[in-house]
Amino acid sequence: MTDGITSRRGFLASSAALAGTALAGCSGGSASSDDTIQLGVLEDRSGNFALVGDPKHKASMLAIEEINNDGGIDGKQIETFDPDPQSDNQRYQELTRRAINQENVDALWAGYSSATREAIRPIIDREDQLYFYTTQYEGGVCDKNVFAVGPTARQQLGSVLPYLVEEYGPKIYTIAADYNFGQLSADWVKVLADENDAEVIGEEFIPLSNSQFGSTINRIQQAEPDFVMSMLVGANHTSFYEQKASAGLDVPIGTSTAMAQGYEHRRLDPPAMANIYAGVNYMEEIPTEHNTSEGGFVDRYFQKFPDAPYLNEEAENNYFSIYMYKMAVEQAGTTEQPEVREALESGITFGAPEAPGEEEIALDGATHHVDHHMWVMRADDQHNVEAVDDRVIPETFLSETVGCDLTQEDEETQYTPQDFYEEAG
Repeated sequence: MTDGITSRRGFLASSAALAGTALAGCSGGSASSDDTIQLGVLEDRSGNFALVGDPKHKASMLAIEEINNDGGIDGKQIETFDPDPQSDNQRYQELTRRAINQENVDALWAGYSSATREAIRPIIDREDQLYFYTTQYEGGVCDKNVFAVGPTARQQLGSVLPYLVEEYGPKIYTIAADYNFGQLSADWVKVLADENDAEVIGEEFIPLSNSQFGSTINRIQQAEPDFVMSMLVGANHTSFYEQKASAGLDVPIGTSTAMAQGYEHRRLDPPAMANIYAGVNYMEEIPTEHNTSEGGFVDRYFQKFPDAPYLNEEAENNYFSIYMYKMAVEQAGTTEQPEVREALESGITFGAPEAPGEEEIALDGATHHVDHHMWVMRADDQHNVEAVDDRVIPETFLSETVGCDLTQEDEETQYTPQDFYEEAG
C-alpha cells in the first residue's frame, strides 16, 4: 500500500541531497559476470505486509524461472538476491545497501508500501540504482532511477469513480485511512469528482488502529450518498466491510485498495464485499486470454505455487516488469544501467496478463510509469467477481499536469495533487 510522504503540501523532493557520505556502490554500472545477471528482489514474506508481499515475490520467481528456461537474457542466466525484508523499513534500508554495495545487483525490485519506497529512495538515488516499484500507489514520483510501474491513484480512482457517478449519481462520501496515502487519495477523489460533475458530501479519515465503524456507518446512512469511495487499509480496516453488511448498509462502494491486493472477497464471508467496485489493473479474475486461458498466467502461477491463496495486483506488476527489464537489456545489448534505463525510456511494450486480446501495455519513458489497462471489478452478494468496465488509462498527472520528462531532465521529486489542483486543498 502507500504511505510515507513527508508532507501533503509543496513539492516533495527526495532525500538525495541529505548530508552523508555517498555509498561506495556500483554507481549505475553493471554487476553481471560473463554468464549471469544479478537481480535483487526484496519483497515481504513475513510481517505485516506478508499477505500482499508474498505474491510479489512468487510472481518474480515465476518470471525469472520462465526467462531462464527460455535461454535467459541475451544468453545469460538470472541469479537473485532475495532475502525476506520482514516488513521492516530499517531492514529494507540495510538490505538495499547490501544489494547495491555487496551483491552488485543490476536492477532492484523492492517494497510494498510507499513508506518503504521513501525509506530506500535516498539510497537508490545516491547510488543511481535502477529500481522498480510495483505497488499501486498515490502517484507523483518523478525520479530518474525509479520505474513506478503500478497504477497510480488517478488511474485507479479514475476508472471506478466515473463509472459509479454514471451508474448511481453524483453524491460521494469518502472514507480513507488517516495517513498520507488515504489523504492524497481523498484529494484525488475531490479532483475526479470535480471533473465528473460530482460532489463529495462527506469525508472521514480513519486511524489505522481503528476497527470499529459503527459511528462511521451511521454517518454514511444519515448523509445518504449515491456511493462511497473507500481507501481503507490494513487488517483493522477490513472489519468495515463486515460491519457495513451487518448494519444493512447497501450503498455501492468504490475502492482502489480492496479485493485486488488482500483478496477480501476470498477471505471474508459473504455478503461483506457485496456491491464493492474495485478500480484495478489486475485481479486473478480478470477475463483476458493472457490471464485465464489454459496455460495462461493464472495456470502457470498455481502450477509453480499450488498452495498460494491468491494471485494479486502487485504480483502481476512484478511479473511484467521483469519481462520489460529483459526486453530493455536485450535492446541495449548490455546490463550497464544507464544504457538499460535509456532503453526502458524508449517505450517498451508488453502483452501483460491485464491486457485483453493482442493489446500490450506501454511503459511511458518520460515519466517511468505505465499506461495500464484498467478494470472495474464488481463483487456480488456471493462474492463472485465480474468485470463491468475496462479501458486503457494513461498516467496523465505527471505527463500532462506536472510536465515530468525524465528523458530531458533528471529529477528525484514527488509531486502531490495539492500542488496543482485548487479543489484538492
